[in-house]
Amino acid sequence: MSDPVEPLILDLLEWIGPRPRPYSEVIDAWRTSCPRLPVWEEANARGYVLHVHEPERPACVTLTFAGLLQVRTRPFPGGRGAPPVAPPLPNMEGPQ
Repeated sequence: MSDPVEPLILDLLEWIGPRPRPYSEVIDAWRTSCPRLPVWEEANARGYVLHVHEPERPACVTLTFAGLLQVRTRPFPGGRGAPPVAPPLPNMEGPQ
């Protein structure tokens, strides 16, 4: 059986994205009291997120380099490892 937390951690990292998000927003959306789904806690333990506390500014959360790599190398459904490529559009101009 696969780890149910793994895809949720990747969802969290994608949700945070490449720019900082307010800490309060992240915690409101991702904190859980379920001991079987410690998504926020596990992302912290793995070093994927960083808490940024600057004087006189709200605390923020951003991805570390390791977190960005996790998002960038996330496998796509079907295990292909790359997004599906759309077929080219047909020529709608008619015969030439």
